[in-house]
Amino acid sequence: MCPLPAAGPGSFTGFVAGHGSPPAGPSHWFLFREGKILVASSDGAAAAPVAVPFAEDAQSLGLHPRRAHFLGVAAGKPCLAAEVPAGDPVPAGWSFHSLRGLFSAMGEELFRVAGRAAEVMEWDATHRFCGRCGAPMVEKPDERAKLCPSCQMVSYPRISPAVIVAVVRGGEILLARAPRFAEGMYSVLAGFVEPGETLEECVHREVREETGIEVTNVRYFASQPWPFPHSLMVGFTAEHAAGEIVVDPSELVDARWFRADALPRIPDPVTIARKLINWFTGERRG
Repeated sequence: MCPLPAAGPGSFTGFVAGHGSPPAGPSHWFLFREGKILVASSDGAAAAPVAVPFAEDAQSLGLHPRRAHFLGVAAGKPCLAAEVPAGDPVPAGWSFHSLRGLFSAMGEELFRVAGRAAEVMEWDATHRFCGRCGAPMVEKPDERAKLCPSCQMVSYPRISPAVIVAVVRGGEILLARAPRFAEGMYSVLAGFVEPGETLEECVHREVREETGIEVTNVRYFASQPWPFPHSLMVGFTAEHAAGEIVVDPSELVDARWFRADALPRIPDPVTIARKLINWFTGERRG
C-alpha cells in the first residue's frame, strides 16, 4: 500500500479548469519525469485504481518539482502539474508510468485531467525560449500563455486537430490496422488536419488516401483531447459512397468491412474510437 495520501478517479468528477495561482491547501499533484506520470504502485506496477498524489506540497513527497502549473479545481481541491528532476528519489509506494499505458485503467475523469497536465507540461518544456528571437519566455499572468519580453510574441499551448471517422456501408463498418497497433487491433480511420483544410475536407482526404474509398453524409459526432502529446480528436460518422478498399501500405497494414456481430479486437472504452464503434453497434442493435 502507498504510504502517502492519493486521489483516484472519483476525486476528479466535475473538474473546473483554471490558470494562474492555485488556491491554498492540499492539492492533487500530476508529476512527470521524462514524459511519465507518478502514480501509486504496488511492486513497481501501477495500483488499481490508478491514483495520483494528494499533498500540501510536493516537498512532503520528498520531491522538488520544477515549473509547476495550476490546472484547475476538482471537488474543491487544486490540481497542479509539474516536472520532477531526474535526481529526485521516487517515494516508496509510487512509480512513474507511461500515461498511454495507464489511460484505459484511469477512468475518463482522471484521464481528462492527467491528459491536460501532460499537454501543459509538454508545452512548458518545448516553449521555454521564443521561437522567433530565441529569448527566454516568461509566464503571461492573465492567461495560459508565454510571452517573449524581447519581441512580444505570445505562445499558447499547442493543439493539433485530427479527424477520426466511422465509415459505414449498410450493416458494416470500415476498420483498419496501422503498424503501431497492438496485435490483432483494428480501429476506425484517423488523420491530422492540414493547413487551410476544413475538418470535413480532411475526412474525405484521409479516407480516400488510406483506403481509396469515397464517403458522403459526413456528420459531426464528438471530440476528445488526446494528449500524445497534444492532439484533439474530432469524431465524425460517414457513409460509403463509392470505391473498393485499396490500402495505402505506408499508413495501414490492413482494412476491412466488419459486421457488428463479428468485430475484431477494438480500442478501449475510454477512447473516442471505441465510442464511434459503439455508436455503430448500437445503431445496428436498435
